[in-house]
Amino acid sequence: MKDVLKATGKISIGGLNKLFNHRTRMGIMAILMVNDWIDFVTLRDTLELTDGSLASHLKALVKEKQVEVEKRFVNDKPKTSYRVTKGGKKAFEAHLTELEAFIKLVDN
Repeated sequence: MKDVLKATGKISIGGLNKLFNHRTRMGIMAILMVNDWIDFVTLRDTLELTDGSLASHLKALVKEKQVEVEKRFVNDKPKTSYRVTKGGKKAFEAHLTELEAFIKLVDN
């Protein structure tokens, strides 16, 4: 753990990824980490979010290339699905590792 405890004995959270600090983005990433592709409606209903809130958080994750999007038509209806990218998976795992280390440090 690189940044949680410095020589001064002060606690730092500098190793955490700011992109994932919001609970909605954390929830999105957690769901995408255990699913191949998941559609917008399922994400929205699972996280109990409004369309607008989910869309804005997904937009941020897509912009930072943590998540990729696929738009297609199923039975003549548009269907938008998402999955985590390889880089997103690596970044989220690193974020969780830092978070776990921070919790262990604070807990002791």
